[in-house]
Amino acid sequence: MAIEKGHRFAIDFDEAFPQGLVMVGEVIPDNEFQSREDRAAGRPVRQRIDEATGKRQWRAAVTDPGETKAKRASFEVTFLADVQPVPTTSEALPGMRPVELEGLTAEPRVGGQGEFKYQTYVFRATGFKAAAGKPSRSASATGDSKAA
Repeated sequence: MAIEKGHRFAIDFDEAFPQGLVMVGEVIPDNEFQSREDRAAGRPVRQRIDEATGKRQWRAAVTDPGETKAKRASFEVTFLADVQPVPTTSEALPGMRPVELEGLTAEPRVGGQGEFKYQTYVFRATGFKAAAGKPSRSASATGDSKAA
């Protein structure tokens, strides 16, 4: 029995990212490419739809603090949801927030060019986990400043 190309493996967030993830920026729509001719003709921008689930695609830039290679530490996560996912944590620094993903899947891919190829993954998620169990660094920092 062979695994077909494009198979998405379900994976637990803590297993994939033991040190967590930091989202940089905001969640934005993953729009289809629009040519100059399309823009000139006034055609509307279309958001991508996932072929496997039929849900709208959203994307966000994230950084994995546990990755040792700088080139592979930052990447984009694709969210599959009917409405724009909203992070449940507060910002640790302006534009940066620790996040946990739910409904995470990983699809193996080949990255790099020429003789410098390596295995990488396309990560997809359905949304953000609630931040009930783990206090964010900004919350603990504000608690310390109140005590001082």
